[in-house]
Amino acid sequence: MLKSFVLAGIAAAALAMTSAASAQQGAADFPQKPIRILVAVPAGGGVDTVARVLAARLQSRFGQPVIVKNRADAGGNIGAEAVASSAADGYALLASSPAPLTVNAVLYKNLDYDPAALRPVAIMELSPSVLAVRKDLPVKSVADLIAHAKANSGRLTCASQGNGTTSHLTTEMFARATGAKFMHVPYKGTAPALNDLAGGHVGIIFVDLGSVILPQEVGQVRIIAAASADRILSLPQVPSVREGGVADFNSTTWYALSAPPKIPAAVTQKLNADIQRMPDIEAYYKKRYLQTSPGATAEMAVFIKDETRRSVDVIRAANITLE
Repeated sequence: MLKSFVLAGIAAAALAMTSAASAQQGAADFPQKPIRILVAVPAGGGVDTVARVLAARLQSRFGQPVIVKNRADAGGNIGAEAVASSAADGYALLASSPAPLTVNAVLYKNLDYDPAALRPVAIMELSPSVLAVRKDLPVKSVADLIAHAKANSGRLTCASQGNGTTSHLTTEMFARATGAKFMHVPYKGTAPALNDLAGGHVGIIFVDLGSVILPQEVGQVRIIAAASADRILSLPQVPSVREGGVADFNSTTWYALSAPPKIPAAVTQKLNADIQRMPDIEAYYKKRYLQTSPGATAEMAVFIKDETRRSVDVIRAANITLE
C-alpha cells in the first residue's frame, strides 16, 4: 500500500513537471497563428487606440497577424465574455477599461464570466485623469465649478464613458467630496462623450488626458484641473482638483490586456515581457502624456485587486446601480 502511494506520488510529480515543461516550451514557440484582440469599447476611444498601436507592434515582433475587433456594449461584458470562453492558449485577448475586470461583478446581477478569473497580461496605459468642461461653460476653476453646480443643482450635465467606468466613478467621488450634484449622462465609450462635450451638448467630463488633449489644443473644450494627486508635468499651468480645495482627490485612468482563465502563466509572462521590451511604446506613451505601467503580471494582479477594492467602495458609498 505504501509503495503504491509513493509510486503514485512520484507519477503525479513527474506529470506536473512534464506539464510545466510543456507550457514553457509552448510559450517559447508562441505564437504560431494569428492573435485576436477583442476591444470591449467602441472604436475611437482610448482603449481602442492604444490596443491598435500595441497590436501593430506585436504583429511586427511576432511575424503573425494580430487582429483587433471591437466587441462593445453591456459595460464591456460582451467582449469579456467572449474572451473568457475562448481557449486558454493566448490567441484571444481582451483589451478593456477597468470595469469588466473590477466593478461589473458588483454592478451586474448576472454575468456569464468571472472577472476575477481573467488572467492579467499587461497594463496597456496609465494616464492621469483631468476635468474638462465645454468651452462656453462659465467656470475657470474647481471652485467656480462647485459654485456653478450648486447654483444649478442636478442640472449641470456630466458625461461619462458609461456606467461604472472610471469617468463615472470619478464624478461620483467629486460629487460626494464637494456636495455638488450633477446630471449623469453615460455614453458608450470615450469618443462619443467627447464629441458631445466639444459640441456643447454636455457640461463636463472627467477623462484621461491622452483622449482629451487634442480637443483642448484646438479649443473645442477646456481642461480646468488635473484629477491626479499633483499637477501634471506636461500641463504645469493647470492646477489639481486638490488645489481647488478637494482634499485627497486622485483619479487615474488605465487600460488592461487580459487573457482567458487557466491560460498557462508562461504564455502571459511571455506576452508581458515582449510588451515591456518595446522601446517605441515608451515614445508613444510620452507623446500621448501617458505613464509607465506595473511591469510583471504579478504586479498587475495586485494593482487590479487594489483598484477593484477602491472602485467598489465608491459604488457602494454612492449607491450606484444599473437598471
